[in-house]
Amino acid sequence: MAAAPTTRTLIAPAQLRRGRGRVLYWTVLTVVVVVFTLVFLGPLYWMVTGALKSGQEIAQTPPSLFPRDPQPGNYVDAWTSLDLAKLLFNTFYYATGAVLFQLVFDTAAAYALSKLRPVLGGLILAMMLATLMIPAMVLIVPQYVTVIDLPVVHLNLLDSPFAIWLPLVANAFNIFLLKRFFDSIPDDLMAAAVVDGASPLRTLWSIVLPMSRPILGVVAIFAVTAVWKDFLWPKLVMPSPETRTVSVGIYAFAGGTPMNVVIAASVIAAIPTVVLFLIFQRNIMSGLTTGGLKG
Repeated sequence: MAAAPTTRTLIAPAQLRRGRGRVLYWTVLTVVVVVFTLVFLGPLYWMVTGALKSGQEIAQTPPSLFPRDPQPGNYVDAWTSLDLAKLLFNTFYYATGAVLFQLVFDTAAAYALSKLRPVLGGLILAMMLATLMIPAMVLIVPQYVTVIDLPVVHLNLLDSPFAIWLPLVANAFNIFLLKRFFDSIPDDLMAAAVVDGASPLRTLWSIVLPMSRPILGVVAIFAVTAVWKDFLWPKLVMPSPETRTVSVGIYAFAGGTPMNVVIAASVIAAIPTVVLFLIFQRNIMSGLTTGGLKG
């Protein structure tokens, strides 16, 4: 009879069963968890409670840990004075377009590299991944020059949603994620589709995409958060007040608006992405860690 497999860990199970080892292990684990929780949740707590403070209390030094006189009306003032409804609609519109563009073009690129295997496909993928090593700030100037005078057609895309959508389409990280997932889909399924007379496009639509819902959801969430949190690029290409995103709009009003109202606006702007993550956190993890089918 074969012995049951054992799990290798940094600390041997025998040491964990001892009194001293068990106490030391749980003490270190508790301290690490508490410290990291405070590091990550501390800024969020300060932001939420700061939005409930008065202007004088939020400016005092040292800052107070709890609002002495909570003022929930700051959220109403932020919604009305900063026109957050318009800013949130603009951001949602740009995020939706970014999701659609990335799902269509990045999926097509990853499918071609994974299953169609074009000539020099490995070199193309390597060049795409090499772009991840380039700092984003280095690309700002060439991207801006391209946007104000689009090559061949010579169009100015300032204040156009395409100024946000087009630079996000060629996302090497998302293409790599999709290709990695497509690689895990057995080639036997692809061969069976070819025998049945399915074209590559029909195979993508009927076989690959239905099996790839987890990773497609991850790409969509990444696209939404990338647009929602971006500041510098929308500020450059969306100079008009009517086309601003929520992050740019809050910054534009920060100079003449009380700080507690600005913080309240930041809390409102952060709620959609936090809710999105809480709802789809399992999908994110499963999409990043699972493959298609095991042959």
